[in-house]
Amino acid sequence: MPPAVPPAASANGGAASIAGGALAPAPDTGSAAEPAARRGWLDKLRAGLRKTGSSITQVFTGTRIDDALYEELEAALLMADAGVGATEHLLADLKRRVKDAKATEPQAVKGLLVDAIAELLKPLQRPLEIGRHQPTVMMVVGVNGAGKTTSIGKLTRHLADAGQSVLLAAADTFRAAAREQLGVWADRNQVEIVSQEGGDPSAVSFDAIKAGMARKRDVVIADTAGRLPTQLHLMEELKKIRRTIAKAMDGAPHEVLLVVDGNTGQNALTQVQAFDAALGLTGLIVTKLDGTAKGGVLAAIALWARERGTPVPVYFIGVGEKLEDLQTFDAREFAQALLG
Repeated sequence: MPPAVPPAASANGGAASIAGGALAPAPDTGSAAEPAARRGWLDKLRAGLRKTGSSITQVFTGTRIDDALYEELEAALLMADAGVGATEHLLADLKRRVKDAKATEPQAVKGLLVDAIAELLKPLQRPLEIGRHQPTVMMVVGVNGAGKTTSIGKLTRHLADAGQSVLLAAADTFRAAAREQLGVWADRNQVEIVSQEGGDPSAVSFDAIKAGMARKRDVVIADTAGRLPTQLHLMEELKKIRRTIAKAMDGAPHEVLLVVDGNTGQNALTQVQAFDAALGLTGLIVTKLDGTAKGGVLAAIALWARERGTPVPVYFIGVGEKLEDLQTFDAREFAQALLG
């Protein structure tokens, strides 16, 4: 197995964060090449959200701000899977902003809607911090088909490119293809992997964390079996893995990340709620936002997180299969991309 990438020195004495498309110590502003790469990705995000945004933006092609405009906007937000609660919240906020700004043109209302969406989504924008613990232990969950293992591979590359040493745990032992897929990502990213053919997922996770501690790795990522939250016996297995991780290292897992398919709309919110109730989520990775008509679900997730009391940040969003298609989430960028 190729050696893991040595850990990066941190300018702030330990903790580093992933923000702006790369992992770096917080004071770092990144390389000159990053803005161009980010712009290219934003073009993909805008294209990916066009199906969601087109039905919303056409509301503002008229000449009057009246009840009909707000009724059409309500219908468009619901069609975009923003959900009833988030739709009502955004409309009330928008009407307040229109009144305060004394707006008279529908296009001005569109700009104010961008502001309202960005403000609702802002608590979801938070960098993923690495380095407060060694290793930082991440448990990654999600249903089959959401892109969980692929997202782990892409996240591993983000970390490895920033000089963080990563060890992967192939704890999805129910599906042989998942173990093989994770092995391919480990080879591609030149990181180590702990894997057992037909092994117990909790035991694989335990061994990986102990190995990560002994080898002084910066990050250990456990890939768990994909499952539906309605499969209660399998959800219990996830709880067992979480308890085992806590036994392997005090305070772990430090991150419990759910990978959700943004194309599933309100079902994505249902998954977030169910996995949070079972495991206590600390963050989300939202995939497959390319070509979706249901991108408004992030507004529903944001409102749920507000009512939860503590936000569950969206660390990354994905708009394609390529490595660079997984990038950090920015609330205003998303709102602007959504409305073109």
